[in-house]
Order: sequence, then C-alpha cells, then structure tokens
Amino acid sequence: MPFIIERNDITRMNVDAIVNAANSTLLGGGGVDGAIHRAAGPGLVEECRGLGGCETGKAKATGAYRLNARYVIHTVGPVWLGGAYGEENYLRSCYFNSLSLADKLGCGSVAFPLISAGAYGYPRREALSIATETIKAFLEDHDMTVYLVIFDKRSFELGGELLGEIRTYVDDNYVGMHSEKQTYLKARRKHALGSMACDYSVPNAIPAAALCESEAICADAAYKDEDIGDIIKGLDEGFSKTLLKLIDASGMTDAQCYKRANIDRKLFSKIRSDPDYRPSKPTVIAFAVALRLDLEQTEDLLKRAGFALSHSYKFDVIIEYFISKRIFDIYKINEALFELDQQLLGS
Repeated sequence: MPFIIERNDITRMNVDAIVNAANSTLLGGGGVDGAIHRAAGPGLVEECRGLGGCETGKAKATGAYRLNARYVIHTVGPVWLGGAYGEENYLRSCYFNSLSLADKLGCGSVAFPLISAGAYGYPRREALSIATETIKAFLEDHDMTVYLVIFDKRSFELGGELLGEIRTYVDDNYVGMHSEKQTYLKARRKHALGSMACDYSVPNAIPAAALCESEAICADAAYKDEDIGDIIKGLDEGFSKTLLKLIDASGMTDAQCYKRANIDRKLFSKIRSDPDYRPSKPTVIAFAVALRLDLEQTEDLLKRAGFALSHSYKFDVIIEYFISKRIFDIYKINEALFELDQQLLGS
C-alpha cells in the first residue's frame, strides 16, 4: 500500500519496477513503449530480443538500464475491438500478471501507465476502472506501493454523472462561501480603520471558525454559542487514541483499516506507537473514509488532530460531498480529487 494516481512522465519515476505497455514483439513502438525504450537505452531492446515476444495479457521482466528502476515489466494490452472479444479480461490480466511478477521479483513499488488507453483505443473511463479495481484487489493481500502515472491530464477523464454532481456541489458551496468570505473580510478591514463597530450581525458575515487560521479575526466570537465545558471535555483524547478506539469498535483489523484508508503500513505503525502523532489532514480524512464516519464523526476526528472542514477550501467541499452521500470508496474519491487538481487521500 498505497495506490497513488500521479501526473508525471513514467520514465522519470524512481520505483522498483516500471510497467511498459508493450506490443507483442517487445521491441519498442510508439507512445509509452517508445518513450521507455528511448529512456532506457539500447540495452533494453537487446535483452528483449531474447524473450521471444509476449502474448496479450501476459507479462515479462527485463532490466531497467538507464531508468531509475530495477526492472521494466513488459505487458501487452488488448486492442479495443468493441468489447466483445475478451478485451476486459485481457486488460485485467495485464495488471494482475504485472503485479504478480513484481511481487515475485521483490518489488516494493511499481509504476503503471494506463494500459491500452492510447493507440489501442480502449475507452479511457473503462480502462481506468479496470486498472483501479484490479490494483485495489491485489493490494488487499500485498504490501506494495502502486502508482498509476498519467502523463497528460487530457488522458485522464473522470467524466459522467458523478463528476457533474461534484462540480455542482462545489459551485453551490465553495463559490458561494468565497463570496461571503470576501464580504466579511471587507467588513473587518473597515472595522480595523475605525469606520464601523465590530458587529457580527453584518449581512453575509461568516464566523471566524469558518476562515483559515491566519484570517481568524476576533476568533472568540466563534465560541459565543458553545459550552466551554464541552470544548474542554473534547480535549481529553488525541487523534491516535481515538482512531484506535474507532477501529476496535468497527470490528475491522488494523490491516483492513489502513488498507481501506490507502495508508502505508509503516505510517500506521507510527500512529499506533505514538499517542502524540500529528497526522496530515488528508491522512485523518482517509481514516474517516475507511471507517465510514458521518460528517459529524469526521469533524470530531479532525478536531483531535487540530483540523476542521471549511467551505473556504475546495478540497474540503469535495470531501464533504462524498461523506454526505455516504460514498466511502477511497479510490473513487481520489479519482475525483485528481481530476479536480486536489491532494489525494492516503499516504
């Protein structure tokens, strides 16, 4: 673990194995195949000549030569012929056989391109879904970091009804809040110049708790309707202790939880062993998603790590959308975050 979508040039990835979307000869071609052969140098094609080609859906390994990797794993994806000729099974086999071979070679990290989605014509939405599902299933039983490397943003299209709903939700919540925030800040600037009293009934004003910390002016106003005793009571337990209690209550094992959260085992070990561990905000949210917490429970877990959700941040609004809709598939959430240029959840 984990599974990471990254925009990059796959030939520059520093991993144990780079997967090449090869043709059946393994002697180089266009697209990703040609780029990998050019970056690796002539030694790669010379080694490939001795492999006798490769069948569709299978995988074979060579050295990586000039690449920042130990191995190149060559797999042959299917040409899209309409979907009635076993293309899906072949494509799933490409990912599974490549991962299995990487595991046998002792690889801890693997970088994939989106196989068959270029010149071979496989519909990108379906190709992405197959890649995600196959990698996710493999990682349930293996500790490995897997990258899906997207070179061109245009080659990654979430599309469909879900993305439309997310964009609408963001427009309704983030954009409106941004306008209110500007109104509030203008009012505070006027107050600083002495032209008006500190009046929290100003139309469209928003409480300081909804602003980022650097903008929280007169922050004590955010607590005017809260019981200070409840606030102090909430300080008793930190993030690590609360998380471990939630995992026990969920009935999941530690491994099931950190894998559903797309979190590396080593990072989870740090959290478990250090009661004062301070995680990042995406890490906290990843665990909230894995534990299927509702918005109120997610907010509580975030507070114990020193964070909060705010409509002032697009990332937070997107997370709020998924949790409010009870969509707890972290891979689907990360696809949306990637498409909308936001930080991904997990390690």
